[in-house]
Parts: sequence; C-alpha cells; structure tokens
Amino acid sequence: MLLIIGAFVVIASMVGGFTMVGGKLLSLWHVNEIIVICGCALGAYVIATPAKVMKSAMRSMLALLKGPKYRRADYVDLLKLIYEVLVKMRRDGTMSIENHIENPDSSTIFQKYPKIVADHHMLTFITDCLRLMVGGNMNPHELESLLEYELDTHHQEALEPSHSVQKVADALPGFGIVAAVLGIILTMSIVGSAPPAEIGQKVASALVGTFLGIFIAYGFVGPIASAMESRANEEGKAFEVVKAALVASLRGYAPSVAIEFARKLLFSDVRPSFQDLEADLKAAKG
Repeated sequence: MLLIIGAFVVIASMVGGFTMVGGKLLSLWHVNEIIVICGCALGAYVIATPAKVMKSAMRSMLALLKGPKYRRADYVDLLKLIYEVLVKMRRDGTMSIENHIENPDSSTIFQKYPKIVADHHMLTFITDCLRLMVGGNMNPHELESLLEYELDTHHQEALEPSHSVQKVADALPGFGIVAAVLGIILTMSIVGSAPPAEIGQKVASALVGTFLGIFIAYGFVGPIASAMESRANEEGKAFEVVKAALVASLRGYAPSVAIEFARKLLFSDVRPSFQDLEADLKAAKG
C-alpha cells in the first residue's frame, strides 16, 4: 500500500507542479523517447544480470506490494518454536528432537507453526542448525562462526536483486541523455530548412528524454531498489534470531534465557515485551 501511495505522490507532485505553470502534459508524452530509454535500460539489465537474480528481483518487487514477511506475531511464533525445541532437548536429551528435525512435516512441535514450516529457507536453516547441535559435537564458538558464514552468504544473495535494480536506476539518466542526443541530432538535421517554431518543438522533445531518464530513475526505480534492500534486511533478522537462541543454548543458558538473547535482537516495532513473551512461552510449555 505504501508503495502505491508513494508512486501516486511522485506522479501527482510532478504533474501538479508542471501544470501549475501552464505546462501541457501531452508535451511530455513521446513514445519514441520511452522506447529508447526503457528499452536500453532493460537490455542492459539483461546483459548484466544472471537469470536467477532477475527472477529473484521480479519476486522481490511483487513482494513489495504485500506486507512484511514477518510481523510481530510471526516473531513470537518463531521464538515459541525454538523455545519448545530447546525445552525438549533439555528435558529429554538432545537426541529426543531427531525425529522432529528429520520429519518436520509430521512433527508435533513444528506443525503448531504452519507459517514457519511453509517458509522453506527458514525451516531448512532451523533444522540444519539443530542437526549440528545433535550430532556435530560442536562448541558454541564453532557453531556461531559457521552460522555467521551461512548468514553472510544468505544476506549477500538476498541483496543481489536490489543491487541489480539499483544499477538500472544509476544507468537511466545516462540513457535519458542518449535519447536527448538522438533528438538533437534529428533537430540539427532540419536546421536551415524548418521554421524556428518547429526547431524549438524538436529541441523541447529531445529534452523530454533527459527528463524521463532522471524522473524514472529517482522517482521510481531507485526507491524500489531501496525498498527491496530494506525488505531483505528485515527478513534476514529472523535468521539472526534463530542463531542467537541456538548459540546461547549451546553455551549452557536455560531455554528462557536463550530466547531472551534472541528477543533483544528484534527491532522495537516487532519486539514483544518481556512480560508478553514470558506469558506466551509459558502457554507453549504448558
């Protein structure tokens, strides 16, 4: 919703300011300029970007139209899931969770949290971490270092789509200049044979190319890339929460304390209070 509102404000501000001084909107509509600018930008993007990144970028842009992937209630569920697993490990032994992590689709613990189970990357991350704890004989420093490597790789991969779109935003003003230069070349070819009014119209048409390149870059493509980057950073927080809780548990902290380590990592807008989370954990344990 905010994406649509922001786009509307950008367009309304441009249109309003232009028409207030007597500008005619049709003078900004030149299909040939749009074809040159957008076509060149798209072609350059295809040349520079691997297919998997282009697919991820498309999914990321569509995801911007939806709400955040993880809301406050989802983080609470994630903390409750990790808490239940840690409690079972502490009460019944580490090997007691082996069947749960090998078959999460039939696990009585995991099935309480369908949204987390539906998130393939998150589910794989949790189960892989728990497998290392069950059979890896790893100390906390080794596990933390390994998980940091994995999170760095995941974060880098998650940011690739936004970086690729940002490169398009950086290139668009240049393609706007290309469109303008083509217009000037056309204008110069009729100098001497055309009246001044027609030449002025041709020059104005050429300048629209520069305007469109800058407007599209800074009004839409650049902000979209920034929104994609912010969303990727927010989604990465869930993985950091899991890492903090499991590493704290491996260091010997009680499940409730390990979960508190994880809670402290959450941003203030999605972080449950200590009392609320404690009540949720007691309900989950019960």
